[in-house]
Amino acid sequence: MSHDVDLTVRLGPVTFANPIFTASGTWGYGLDYLDLVDPALLGGVVTKTLTVAPRLGNPQPRVRELDHGMLNSIGLENVGLDAFLAEKLPVLRERGVTTIVSLAGREEEEFAIMARTLARHEGWAGVELNLSCPNVAKGGLDFGVDPERIERITRLTRAALPTDRCLWVKLTPNVSSIATLGRAAESGGAHAISAINTVVGMAVDLERREPVFPRGIAGYSGPAILPIALAKVFELRQAVSIPIVGVGGIASMDDVLRFFVVGAEAVQVGTSLFAEPDLAHRVVEALAQALRERQALSPRSLRASMLG
Repeated sequence: MSHDVDLTVRLGPVTFANPIFTASGTWGYGLDYLDLVDPALLGGVVTKTLTVAPRLGNPQPRVRELDHGMLNSIGLENVGLDAFLAEKLPVLRERGVTTIVSLAGREEEEFAIMARTLARHEGWAGVELNLSCPNVAKGGLDFGVDPERIERITRLTRAALPTDRCLWVKLTPNVSSIATLGRAAESGGAHAISAINTVVGMAVDLERREPVFPRGIAGYSGPAILPIALAKVFELRQAVSIPIVGVGGIASMDDVLRFFVVGAEAVQVGTSLFAEPDLAHRVVEALAQALRERQALSPRSLRASMLG
């Protein structure tokens, strides 16, 4: 067989050089590790989630490391869209980073407002709608568990985006049927679905006899959620025709390949980057050879036969 492996992936109107991205909230705005690795070598960087106005986030404590992952209750702390456009995006553009801007809103209309604001600037490839954050009181899971709201927000945002930019919708696993949410995003015009966001969890302080986090619940991520993420991607692949970006629990090349088998076109590396900031880059460097060893010419050719 030929040794020419094709790592490119097309998600909506955008073709990316490879299918390896960083996950929102785990690599800052894409600038934090410039002295260590070159983010331009990745398929892309998904930024920390942005809101219309800056957010301070939730009170401390906000992070707790566990044996097989971590809990976070950051609460979407961010600099706000205007500061990102003025201070972060120009650097990303100058460094040639393929940027997917993660967006969250308190009201449905805010997503379209942010998309129209972004449209006045260059240097970004698309947006990812964070409709599934469990760590905010308004605009998180209250959006992300309602198919009608997902479809409506997706449609409003798609109409506000330039036609050459892609629109991803990030879904929660904290529902009985993620397929229903995926079909809603597809009906709203999403170019791709990102799955999954964090799993709702909790840590308890036995000495104080109360939850560790002020809000009680938090988002659980890391290697322990990999089986959940794989199952949700598998479910989605059988329900929608648009591409899926697999997220959740990736800690190795084999984990990445598993996502391709269950139907993902691309992946995002997340929590593992806190311990290994160069993990996504190492995957990019070794991916072609890993596919050759499995006699695959592209990530999609690893897909399970039952998925077509």
